[in-house]
Amino acid sequence: MELDAVAKALKELGHPTRLSIYKQVVKAGFNGIAVGSIQQTLGIPASTLSHHIAGLASAGLIQQRREGRTLFCIAEYKQLDSVIGFLQDECCVNEAALEE
Repeated sequence: MELDAVAKALKELGHPTRLSIYKQVVKAGFNGIAVGSIQQTLGIPASTLSHHIAGLASAGLIQQRREGRTLFCIAEYKQLDSVIGFLQDECCVNEAALEE
C-alpha cells in the first residue's frame, strides 16, 4: 500500500468522531449499517455525519449502498487490512538486523 494512501486513512481515523463512526461500521459486518442507525447511536447531526462519512469513503475505508431511501455504510475490510499490514510489515526489522 502506498504511503500517501495509508497516511490519508490514518488521518481520517485520527478524528474521534470519524473513528467512532468507523467502529460502528466495522462492528456491523459485511451487510453494513444504515446511516440513520449510526446517527441515532452516536447522536451526531446529519450534516456532520455526512461530512465525516465522506472523509472515510474518500480514504477507501468504507463504501456506501442505497436500498430504497436507506443509505448503508459498509466497511472496506481489505483496505483496513492493508493499513494494518503496512504498519506491521516492517515491525522489528531493524532489531533483527542488529542481532546479526
